[in-house]
Amino acid sequence: MKRHPSPTARPSRSRVALALVTVALAGSAAAAPKKMTGYSALGVVDGKSGGTYTLALGDSPQSLFYYGAIDNNLGLISQQLFDGLVEFNLSTYKIEPALAESWTISPDGKVYTFKLRQGVKWSDGQTFNADDVIFTYKNLIANPEARAGDAGNFKLGGQDVTFTKVDDYTVRFTLPRPAPAFLLQQRYFIMPQHKLVKLSIDGGAKPADINTAWPTNVAPGEVVGTGPFKLESYTSGQKVTLARNANYWKVDGKGAKLPYLNKLEFLIIRDPQAQVAQFLAGNLDQLNSSGAQFPDLKQKEVAGGAFKVNRFTALFGSPPFVAYNFDAKDAALAKVFSDVRFRRAMQSAVNRPRIIDTVYNGLASLPGHGVAPANTAFYANTTRQLGSFDLAAAGAALDAMGLNKKNGAGVRVLPNGKPLEFDLTYGTDSAVYPPIATILQSDFAKLGVKVNLRGILSSKLLSTGLAGDYDMILHAFGDQPDPELRRPIWEPGGSLYYWHRSLQPAKDGETPNVAKMAPWEKEIYTIFEKAAVTPSASERKALYTRWQLLFAQNLPVTPIAKPENIGAVSNTFGNYVYNLGVIPGYNPVPLIYQK
Repeated sequence: MKRHPSPTARPSRSRVALALVTVALAGSAAAAPKKMTGYSALGVVDGKSGGTYTLALGDSPQSLFYYGAIDNNLGLISQQLFDGLVEFNLSTYKIEPALAESWTISPDGKVYTFKLRQGVKWSDGQTFNADDVIFTYKNLIANPEARAGDAGNFKLGGQDVTFTKVDDYTVRFTLPRPAPAFLLQQRYFIMPQHKLVKLSIDGGAKPADINTAWPTNVAPGEVVGTGPFKLESYTSGQKVTLARNANYWKVDGKGAKLPYLNKLEFLIIRDPQAQVAQFLAGNLDQLNSSGAQFPDLKQKEVAGGAFKVNRFTALFGSPPFVAYNFDAKDAALAKVFSDVRFRRAMQSAVNRPRIIDTVYNGLASLPGHGVAPANTAFYANTTRQLGSFDLAAAGAALDAMGLNKKNGAGVRVLPNGKPLEFDLTYGTDSAVYPPIATILQSDFAKLGVKVNLRGILSSKLLSTGLAGDYDMILHAFGDQPDPELRRPIWEPGGSLYYWHRSLQPAKDGETPNVAKMAPWEKEIYTIFEKAAVTPSASERKALYTRWQLLFAQNLPVTPIAKPENIGAVSNTFGNYVYNLGVIPGYNPVPLIYQK
């Protein structure tokens, strides 16, 4: 699997123009600072320096090297240590300059030339330049042996994207074919060549050696970035402390250097309820919460709590789903799970209204199929395809499949005489997975389908899915502004399409096993392949509309709900921005200040 600057997830990209496109940041080419202005509508004001801001981290990071481990907790830290070539505007979610000050796209959409921001320093004082960018893309991002690289996105149509240094502050990417979402993707974190070259291909090491960089016991000064903070200390199981990076290249509207904060602390707290308790005790300054926790938090706020609870309709964020293993170790279960009639029947046994009401306290809505309903650019209204909660209809559909016999315990019997019984793997340390799992278990039992709950840490869900070590799994993947960014998840044969793992190629970036795809999977595969090279926005929307319909009809996974984003922040701090929810790979902490 590979991911984007979100550990789970993948960075983002923009449309390729058919004419030469240039995006430039106003100001001197030699001036590094970027002014963070234009956010007054979000309540952002010029703040003051000082203070420590404390956040929760769900578990200890496995490493401190972003491309060496698929780890969401590492991603939350990394977004404060490193930057990409481009970034999101916090108000419009459009791509704008970051480490790249400007760029041009050739008329044929195949050549991207980035002019880098001059004057940027790494946190150890070394100069950032084109060598760092080329090094990062060649040795880390496009390295198929880097555990959290993204090599598949740099082999288009079987040919490699090439990276060229034009001069010390200009890099050029040449694509074998147009890729409309390529620019949005370039939020990949850039890493320091001078610190990592000895473990890289360029330095004579083996491709996989890069995964050993920056273990958790590394000296803090070895972890070098261009981001707002730098590593100060890490105590496993307890706390990660980041200190202000004096070399950071952004300023506020008055020209004052960002970040405002002196320190950023992450307390490692695995239990969501314990996180809430720590927030209420004043030991955390910000809490990304869920609907399950909202009523109690809001009640305490109204009663005079020194914090504010915010609700936001989510574009980003991760809607939960259940997936059945098409390649389950039990051949009889694999055959049933691969049958769309079973998946449709069981969708009728998913009580979404109850889950939304009781688990999320009403702070969720019906989900899309791969696209968030808030994403007006691509969303196709497929909610009618979700059907209604109807156990009688579900039972009749299972009967029609031939699963109409039950044993003495009231459990349906498979054709081989074994009971229709399987495990549901879910994250025990989540505020929402356990109650959802219990509801599913209860309602499925009423159909004569026996579900055994198998709880693991949420941080292990993805690796468990990728290993195929499950029957049914309750998991979630984050939404993005462009479906192309979720292609490794939703395209059959993609590196994260783990419910049908036998479709995946032997090596990331190679052609999937198309011959083993069901007809609907082949069509979806074709849609993603075509949409990846189609410049026309209207044609891409039509293709992705068809994909969402096929998703709704065939249910590679069964979406459950789209939660609202709930965020609480201490009144002691200003400039809290949470707009459309947490952007994977980007939390605008540099703007936060202590009042």
